[in-house]
Order: sequence, then structure tokens, then C-alpha cells
Amino acid sequence: MTSFRKRPVLVEAVQWTGDNLDEVLALGLTVTPAHNRTIEIRTLEGTMTAIPGDYIIKGIEGEFYPCKPTIFDESYELVTEEPDGEDEDD
Repeated sequence: MTSFRKRPVLVEAVQWTGDNLDEVLALGLTVTPAHNRTIEIRTLEGTMTAIPGDYIIKGIEGEFYPCKPTIFDESYELVTEEPDGEDEDD
């Protein structure tokens, strides 16, 4: 068996609270508000539902998808400054 490690990538993300639709829309996606403060997001795999607490992630190719907070916390860390050698224009 061959092992692989996920490459470090920078993504934009917002945690959906159920009340911060403007912040989610600022990512550049279109969502459909549903019931009980959930939102529906069109992803590459089809329409997915995000509930309050889920993160909405903008991927490296501009795609969007929801992510459960436990998975997000295990997979991502907050970037407080741009890593050395990377320009925002890249």
C-alpha cells in the first residue's frame, strides 16, 4: 500500500450560525435558505444542507461545500498571516 499526505492549501471558510447569511454570501456563493436556519448549497456532488455550526468552505477551485465542525477542526487551522513565499496574486 502507498501512503499519501494531503497538501497544505489555503481555503476561505465561514462558520454558519443560522444568523450570518451576509457573511456566508460574502464568500461568493448562492444559497437557498431552508427551514430551521439551515441553508442549501449547490456543490460539485449535488445540493447539500448546512446546519448552524457547520463551516462553509470555498475550495481551491472556487467550489463550495459544507463541513461539520469536528472534521473542520481536525483538518484546518487558522492562518493569521500569509505563509512565506506566497503572494496573494498567485
